[in-house]
Amino acid sequence: MNNAIIGFFAFLLLMVASAQADAAKPLNIVVLYADDWRHDTLSCAGHPVVKTPNIDKLASEGIRFTNNYVTTSICGVSRATLFTGQWMSRHGNPAFQEFKTPWNQTYPGLLRKNGFHTGLVGKWHNGTFPQDKFDFGRSYSGTHWMKQPEGGQIHVTAKNQRDALEFLQTKPADKPFVLNVSFFATHAEDSHPKQYLPQPESMSLYADTHIPIPKTASDESFRKLPPFIANEKNEGRNRWHWRFDTPEKYQEYMKNYYRLATEVDTACGRIVDKLQSLGQYENTVIIFTTDNGYFHAEHGLADKWYPYEESIRVPLIIRDPRMESGRRGTLNEKITLNVDLAPTIVSAAGLNIPEGMQGQDLSSLYLSGNESKAANWRTEFFYEHATIKSIDFIPSSQALVQLDWKYIFWPDYNVEQLFDLKSDKAEEVDLVHSASHQSKLAEMRARFATLKNAAK
Repeated sequence: MNNAIIGFFAFLLLMVASAQADAAKPLNIVVLYADDWRHDTLSCAGHPVVKTPNIDKLASEGIRFTNNYVTTSICGVSRATLFTGQWMSRHGNPAFQEFKTPWNQTYPGLLRKNGFHTGLVGKWHNGTFPQDKFDFGRSYSGTHWMKQPEGGQIHVTAKNQRDALEFLQTKPADKPFVLNVSFFATHAEDSHPKQYLPQPESMSLYADTHIPIPKTASDESFRKLPPFIANEKNEGRNRWHWRFDTPEKYQEYMKNYYRLATEVDTACGRIVDKLQSLGQYENTVIIFTTDNGYFHAEHGLADKWYPYEESIRVPLIIRDPRMESGRRGTLNEKITLNVDLAPTIVSAAGLNIPEGMQGQDLSSLYLSGNESKAANWRTEFFYEHATIKSIDFIPSSQALVQLDWKYIFWPDYNVEQLFDLKSDKAEEVDLVHSASHQSKLAEMRARFATLKNAAK
């Protein structure tokens, strides 16, 4: 055998060894976690106004889940669910408190224990920020413009971006990493009369665009809600007055809301660019999602909380380098939940999913070899939300959600609702007292009780 042939085989062995080494490397994880975005606030989801080209590109290279929901639609609880993979009933944070799940059973705790460099920048909203639990932790939210120690101000989205880039630039070269970029936008600055305060360079965006007003943004739709929601004491109606109670205000505030969204999209693009420049893009799972949905005046309401589609359905995009090329850029219509993200992240890190996590590994829906798991995926879920301040302010709510049907229970008032989502996507025709739907109601009640018990 001559030297050329020996050299060729040596080269092949080196290539195989290199490929095996790359395959053995743990995947990095980046969670791009926006605030107060519902499922359709993306141009790739067909939105007629908002532009999100960088997030769209992630969707074109990954998978977008079109029926993704939160199990509780409020900032703090949803974030606790993100970290723990548990329903509120189990992690024990009913609003903005510390969750009860031990830190070593959360995905950041597990990954750090197993050699990952961990980071969170931005919004925390689960009691006191556990600075010592992260290798790189910077917690802030609540305002769109922040004072800087060196003087002047910085927009919160610009700070989210700057801190994320610093994490990536300064992380150890010899360790895998997990980063949560917890954007404050598009959350309103509730104490500010203008609510949504984008950066000056964004003000030309959407300036000449008319924002379509939803068909259900009417007093008639508002009056179809249960009377304990359809009154001026309710916080959803109160915030509707802050933002949407005149056509002029609706146009101004919604344009600024969409400007904030596009700013987050730009920041996401720069974070992806940094991953590429560091040679980490093809070894990193990137997840884009949000903490809850949002009423854009539908039902005469603003904000979230209640179990209607605008409030509980949120975007989810996963770009996973393990995904086969034929599955990239696809859609998945299965019911997926924010409770699934922690087990998905733990699994992607090559670790065993703790028994206490209640969600499912989403890679079963997009990696080959999991056809049986995908075929037996969930078809319904239990939704829960605690009373906030008082039953007049934000009453508690629970629901059984399916793709075609929804049962809602309001515990503070012992009131039920039943909606046929296939024929009534706007959720305005309550069938709970319909004689022809009593068997369906009984069926939904039974499933509701079963799933509620399983959430504990």
